[in-house]
Amino acid sequence: MALEVKERKSDAERITDDERRGKTKMGTLKAIAMVKSQKLRNSLKRRRRSSGSLLAIKDIRDEQEQIAVDEFRQILISENLLPAKHDDYHILLRFLKARKFDIEKTKHMWAEMLQWRKEFGADTIEEDFDYTEIDEVKKYYPHGSHGVDKEGRPIYIERLGKVEPNKLMHVTTMERYLRYHVLEFERSLNRKFPACSVASKKHINSTTTILDVAGLGLKNLSKTARELLLQIHKIDADNYPETLHRMFIINAGPGFRLLWNSIKGFLDPKTTSKISVLGNKYQSKLLEVIDASQLPDFLGGDCSCPNEGGCLHSDKGPWNDPVIMQAVMDGEVQNARHIVTISAGNEVVDNSRCRKCKESDLSTAESGSDVEDVLSPQGSCVYHRPTLTPVREEVLIAL
Repeated sequence: MALEVKERKSDAERITDDERRGKTKMGTLKAIAMVKSQKLRNSLKRRRRSSGSLLAIKDIRDEQEQIAVDEFRQILISENLLPAKHDDYHILLRFLKARKFDIEKTKHMWAEMLQWRKEFGADTIEEDFDYTEIDEVKKYYPHGSHGVDKEGRPIYIERLGKVEPNKLMHVTTMERYLRYHVLEFERSLNRKFPACSVASKKHINSTTTILDVAGLGLKNLSKTARELLLQIHKIDADNYPETLHRMFIINAGPGFRLLWNSIKGFLDPKTTSKISVLGNKYQSKLLEVIDASQLPDFLGGDCSCPNEGGCLHSDKGPWNDPVIMQAVMDGEVQNARHIVTISAGNEVVDNSRCRKCKESDLSTAESGSDVEDVLSPQGSCVYHRPTLTPVREEVLIAL
């Protein structure tokens, strides 16, 4: 009997020892995880501190446009039409450009946008909506963001000739696809454009789009497909204007060119100036504005993204850099803007930020098509006047 009690005690002691060792091991793993997490946070902080120019975003603005934006902003405030989320210079400017700076027309467009966002749930769609069928959808509608052009803008690609609308509607619904489309636009506004602005050191709020129409025919343009494209076009034109910088339509055969010639007659000439319709010898044109490392191999570039299942599945871009995204999520991008105003003369002077520009070494910011990269010998924030981008209407073609 005594032996049995002793054995039971030994078993209990062994169980206690095992539990103790398990807890110790778990505690050690937690401690290791906490240390690694802290090391990562410290590493991110060090990288951000050591790259003072990382958060130096050159934001060039036209003086007359600033006056128009300020006037429009005051009107919206007086009529309680300016939620804090949308109180942003560049958002207001995009809507003004879409209505050619007609204040009344812009205000009407703005009010309808706010109402649509409320009804659609656009402000919370990133938290509320999960598009679980995305991998299946991309089989029948190949598309995606991939890399940036030479000016730092995100590249968006669609292979319209490979769209299978009937199969697409078997794996999703039109309503869910439209919600997914809005979700991606919100991600571009809230994440991709700010990340590209940090990476390129200048304000970015538009995309370069490539539409591959190789093989496009009536089979791709069913009634359902046309309806979906029309609804996408309306959402974009009404609520996300002036977010297209340029568009390349590639592999356009004689049939498409005939269709395009009939379509472009109904478009604003300033809109059509954004669009280049190219045949099957398009690679050199794309490589003029996109580095080969950022262009998928099926479009003549060097990238294939084999570890991500192909370029259209990779979502490659600066929005995947943890340092950049930490700055974006912390709201540091707005404070990193160094506003440079284009005056009526031949020079650009930022009176309020010159000292800050010099301290951040904005003189090393990369040049782009929006501004000539020239500096005064004294190192002040004075630049020669760049050529202004003309005001253009947004376009998304319902092919």
